[in-house]
Amino acid sequence: MIISTTETVPNKEISQIVGIARGSTVRARNIGRDVFAGLKNIVGGEIEEYTKLQAHSREQAMQRMIQDAEKIGADGVINIRFTTSMVMQGASEILAYGTAVKFK
Repeated sequence: MIISTTETVPNKEISQIVGIARGSTVRARNIGRDVFAGLKNIVGGEIEEYTKLQAHSREQAMQRMIQDAEKIGADGVINIRFTTSMVMQGASEILAYGTAVKFK
C-alpha cells in the first residue's frame, strides 16, 4: 500500500479513484497524565506523555485508514490528511483520510 501526502506518486499512474479512505480513533486523557501535565505546566517543557498519546493515536488512525482502503481494493492512498476534534472534555478524535486509488 502506497501512502502519500501528495496528489501524485512518482513513476506511478493513477488508473482509478476508488473513493475516500478514512480511519479514526477517540482517545481520552487519564488522571495520572493530567497530574504530571499540571506539574509540567508550572515548570514548562514538553509534556511527553501527551506527545506519546497523540503519536500513538495518529498511527492507529492511519492504520485504520489503510485497512479501509484495502477493503475497497485500493493500491494506495494519496493526499492524506489528519484532523482532530474534541469529542468531550478530555477526549479527542484523530481522523486520517485520503483518496483511495488504483495504479496502472
